[in-house]
Amino acid sequence: MTMTYMHTATPDPLDQPQFYDNTPTKRLFAWIVDLIVIVGISIVILPLTAFTGIFFFGFLLLTVGFAYRVITIARGSATWGMRLMALELRDQADRPLDLPLAFFHTLGYSISIAMPLLQVISIVLMCTTARRQGLTDMVLGTVALNRRATR
Repeated sequence: MTMTYMHTATPDPLDQPQFYDNTPTKRLFAWIVDLIVIVGISIVILPLTAFTGIFFFGFLLLTVGFAYRVITIARGSATWGMRLMALELRDQADRPLDLPLAFFHTLGYSISIAMPLLQVISIVLMCTTARRQGLTDMVLGTVALNRRATR
């Protein structure tokens, strides 16, 4: 019996480990930066709701966070926090994420955040797999890489 492996165009973690070095730690710091940005945007929106947004601030944070992640990932294959940490998301063919894939990546992330066990599994996968992929990354075939140097 032969095993067939899905071919990916993303860098091989054995041949080019520098693309995966410290990505779990960088993702954590990127997440913190993104959280600060999302809270900041939500606070700016509060007066536009005549401050009634205080009563549903958690929902406002979720909505702003979802939109922020989809838009920033679709426009640059990374959130602002990821860009600050020199990370980028790539699909199986090593292309930047487009709008549909950015949406599904954000949806997977949101589901993982809503279910703590899934988030723990995702963190363990990021720390133990060769490509440092979280649960959503594994399902979608995406990967977070250290950004390539541009000349």
